[in-house]
Amino acid sequence: MKTAAIIPAGGKGTRTDLEIPKQFYKVNGKELIVYTLEVFQRSLNIDEIIIAAIPNWIEKLYELSEKYSLTKVSKIIEGGITRQHSVYNALASRQFSDDDIIAVHDAARPLLPQSVLNRVIETAKIGGTAVTAINARDSLFKGDSSVKSYLDRENVFYAQTPQVFRFDILKDAFRKAKLDNFIGTDESMLVLRNGTAVKIVEGSTRNFKVTDREDLEIFESIVYRNKL
Repeated sequence: MKTAAIIPAGGKGTRTDLEIPKQFYKVNGKELIVYTLEVFQRSLNIDEIIIAAIPNWIEKLYELSEKYSLTKVSKIIEGGITRQHSVYNALASRQFSDDDIIAVHDAARPLLPQSVLNRVIETAKIGGTAVTAINARDSLFKGDSSVKSYLDRENVFYAQTPQVFRFDILKDAFRKAKLDNFIGTDESMLVLRNGTAVKIVEGSTRNFKVTDREDLEIFESIVYRNKL
């Protein structure tokens, strides 16, 4: 049994209003995606890393892998038009055994704690599935221009990554989605849709996704404050 991390990095990050994809934005002289990759490089639970990237940035990723000694990066392949297509391309890029563990993680979640990574991988090794999530803390309501109704937040979670699955479970879920021409928001949606229960593992507020300019500013402040 081996554990591979798949990092879909095909997004252009238009909400950050940057001239380059956000994952290549430098913070303290280092690209955002490198912070993410270093989390998996340091983990004793990760054997290899596969990156699904924008085609014209693949060469840059090879350069970064060499510069920062990211020796676990085994493949950098072309991403697809959606996250789902990118992950599928990564899964198809090499032969996996059915009992291998696959951890899919957003390129723009650079502050994943090792403790969370270890916990979600161990959970998936035992039961075959695990999704990182945090319980909703704020009041939640439905509406448009005005509030229509409130939701009970007790059993509501914010999904994060890594989302970790045994390869045979993930493979079957992707096969079913492709057969039905279904595009989901993440891997746990595909697995659940295929009839397999997905275990929830407590994540971390630190494990936020850098989506817009404000997120970038928060990430920068954490990096400079903690000298990462």
